Amino acid sequence: MIFRQLYDSTSSTYTYLLADEVSREALLIDPVFGQAQRDLALVAELRLTLRLMVETHVHADHVTAAWLLKQKTGCDIASAKVIGAEHVDLPLEEGEAFGVGDVRLQAMATPGHTDGCMSFVFTDASMVFTGDALLIRGLRQISQA
Repeated sequence: MIFRQLYDSTSSTYTYLLADEVSREALLIDPVFGQAQRDLALVAELRLTLRLMVETHVHADHVTAAWLLKQKTGCDIASAKVIGAEHVDLPLEEGEAFGVGDVRLQAMATPGHTDGCMSFVFTDASMVFTGDALLIRGLRQISQA
């Protein structure tokens, strides 16, 4: 498996690139709008085909690049079904398995930060991607009402 953890200092968020080494198919978890060109450049550099964007949540502090990357690459967008977002190709429910090539993840509902938060666990349970459901080293940004 190909794995890259990418950081955006403006939003203090992480994007994850996961790809199958044989098929060269890739997915991005939580792509950030301001880093779309960086992500596209990395996909090209690694000679990958971007097949899927996966969102852990939708929230005002989480400005996604999924729609832009879909427009540029034709990849699908996956997000929690419960949020009812438009233009989602793969609405995910608790326990649903998905991925690219041999990279397989399972959706796990983790509401809290938002009602639609989902975490994504490797099917072998070796790693979990939590988005903002688990904030390491304290809080990031707090939305004021």
